[in-house]
Amino acid sequence: MRTDTRNRIERFLTEHAPPTPCLVVDTDAVSSRVRELTAEFPDAGLRYAVKANPEPAVVAAVLAAGGGFDVAGPAETDLCLAAGARPEALSYGNTIKKPADIAHAYARGVREFVSDAEGDVDNLACFAPGASVSVRLLLDGPSSATPFGRKFGCEPPVAVELLRRAAARGLDPAGLSFHVGSQQLDPVAWEHGISASAKVFAELAADGIALRRLNIGGGFGVPYAEPAPALADYAAAVRNSLRAHFPAGVPELLLEPGRILVAGAGLLRTEVILVAGRASDDPRRWVYLDAGRYNGLAETENEAIRYRFEPVGDRGGEHGPVIIAGPTCDGDDVLYQHTPYALPLALRAGDLLDIPDTGAYTTSYSSICFNGIEPLKTYCLAGGEPVDAH
Repeated sequence: MRTDTRNRIERFLTEHAPPTPCLVVDTDAVSSRVRELTAEFPDAGLRYAVKANPEPAVVAAVLAAGGGFDVAGPAETDLCLAAGARPEALSYGNTIKKPADIAHAYARGVREFVSDAEGDVDNLACFAPGASVSVRLLLDGPSSATPFGRKFGCEPPVAVELLRRAAARGLDPAGLSFHVGSQQLDPVAWEHGISASAKVFAELAADGIALRRLNIGGGFGVPYAEPAPALADYAAAVRNSLRAHFPAGVPELLLEPGRILVAGAGLLRTEVILVAGRASDDPRRWVYLDAGRYNGLAETENEAIRYRFEPVGDRGGEHGPVIIAGPTCDGDDVLYQHTPYALPLALRAGDLLDIPDTGAYTTSYSSICFNGIEPLKTYCLAGGEPVDAH
């Protein structure tokens, strides 16, 4: 998180002292990040993955900076259009969709869809006639912090047949899509998808089907408790791979970033509810917070995303090992039990902790009322002033 963003958020928290847990998002930081990404990929279309943070003020900030949107359903479609986005700036990236969802988007002007199965291609032909279709590839590549497994995508030979089917059904076979997994820390990971895509492009070109678009997804990493590559490193690796595998000319490029645009714009403040020892042979204290896996910190599942915890105020002195857990009566609501964490020995109930870089996948993963706990409240800032709260 950048210093100016942190200063604006801390000023708001000091002046307003909102009840915890809460997330504060600096939308100026979102707009700045959009511009940085488009500067690194000047020839690419940007489609913000709305699921990362669907706050209306965040959507407005992306739009104001010139970004488009990757939507996954009717609600996200309507959200972006209500913010003023043009339908042609929306890409329906979810391959799992009902016919009614396709019809809903198509009726509102969306003409760009992603697919990975025969049944879905047929539904697109029926409910979105003439629409552009990109087929999502299933990849084996370097593991990310939160991989997709085999839920999405198809193998290259199947992609070839699906694009042929799309053309035969009157759809526009636009190109290919792939995703290297969320929080991907290996810039070379995109090489696998670009290489496989180039082969599919060539095979279909021999059949007279000229693909023109390549959607390389998102996945660019964010430095949480450990470092991540610079955005420029990701961009350089992607450019080198595109030149190597598309020597006759790089296709039209689309990006679907989510985390990298909004994570560093947000800070979650939480209160310590209880500090307790549990086992005489374990020196670790249990630190229970009012934010847990069900109200903001779902990405701590399997301890995949490792956030930083920073005491608010003067909590210096010696630190000791801790297990960090959430507030609910669910035994799975433990954030970090295997990853080593240390917090001040002076930490007590009522103390506050700040968790920076939490602008992505916190409110959008928050439950409605598990244990009667309200969804994580969000405050958005623009120009350092609050613009909205939910």
